[in-house]
Order: sequence, then C-alpha cells, then structure tokens
Amino acid sequence: MIRVVARDLRLAFRAGGGFGLSLAFFLIVVTLVPFGIGPESGRLSAVAPGILWVGALLACLLSLDRVFALDWEDGSLDLLATAPIPLEGVAAAKAAAHWLTTGLPLTLAAAPLGVLLNLPAPGYGWLVLSLAVGTPALSFIGTFGAALTVGVRRGGLLLSLLVLPLYIPTLIFGAEIARRGAEGMEIGPSLPLLAGITLGCVALLPFAAAAALRVTLR
Repeated sequence: MIRVVARDLRLAFRAGGGFGLSLAFFLIVVTLVPFGIGPESGRLSAVAPGILWVGALLACLLSLDRVFALDWEDGSLDLLATAPIPLEGVAAAKAAAHWLTTGLPLTLAAAPLGVLLNLPAPGYGWLVLSLAVGTPALSFIGTFGAALTVGVRRGGLLLSLLVLPLYIPTLIFGAEIARRGAEGMEIGPSLPLLAGITLGCVALLPFAAAAALRVTLR
C-alpha cells in the first residue's frame, strides 16, 4: 500500500493535476466571493465558513476523475488487480494519496484564505480542524465514485452527480463546526458526528470501491 501511495504522489506532483489545480481553484473561488456578495466585512464574516467549506469540497471534486482513470488507460489497473495486495488496499491507498495531494493542502491553505473573507479570529482553528477531520471522508467517498465510473467515457459529469449528494452530510457538519467556532459558540455534537462519518467512510468505502472495480474488470 505504501508503494501505491508513493507512486500516486509522484504522478500527482509530476503532472500537477492533483496538487496545483485544486489549490488554484480554491483560491479562485475564495477570491471571487467578495466581488459577488460585496466587500462589507460583516457579510463576508457571516458566509466565510460556508464558502471556505464549499470551495474545499469543489476543489476535492475537481481531481477525482484522475484517481483511477490514468491506471485504466495505461493498463496499470489490471496489474494492481492481480498484485498480492487486495483491491481493498489499493482503493484505500488511492484515497489516501488523493487526500495527501488535495485534502491536506486545502486544509493548510484554508486559514490564510480565510483572511480574504474576514473570518473571525476564533474560527481559524475550528475551520482547520473541521477540514482536517472531514476532508478524508471527501477523498474516500470520491474514490468510491471514481471506482464506479472508471472506464466510462466522459464519466466526469456522472461522477459529480454520484458524489455530490454523498458529500452533503460532511459539508453540513464541517461548515457548522467552522460557523459555531467563528461565532464563539459551543461546537456541540457536530465534531463527533463529522469524525464518525469519516471513520465510517474509511472503514467501509474501500470494500465498496473494490467491489465496483471487480465488476468493471470482469
């Protein structure tokens, strides 16, 4: 699994598609918001947690079609399916590599970009924590969606339609944590629920992704 993760990291940094493109998209979304809703600091502060979470979610979605597509095109997926490592491990490694090249950079970039939206000072720590806890779920859900659509011509739109509804619970709880933290309120059960979603995705979705890949490879 470590070799699969290392290989995907090398490919992502070499191609630039997972790392740079997602960060650039995140920056564009956050930069355009003040032009759309106005420069008033109070209005920006109110919407900052939700905008940052939506931007991170869409940036994660942007690179999902590359999770299995390159391996499918060059035949590497067939070799991975016959390797000693089970397909469940391959799916988990792919999701981990996607998070390392997309979710983790977005988490680290969220706090500096929060300055552009006048995010209140108490909200920075909670925003980063919510993204650190929630973005692995986005990667594992996205990997499952990518496994379902691998080999489908122009499957990017279908992948988005499949994945976006599954992202909604993570978005709701993640944005709620950031909003409550920014307003100085108690976080309540949102953080444990978000952590539970992530742990459930990590535990279950590699098996679902592996089952989808086996159907595709038959």
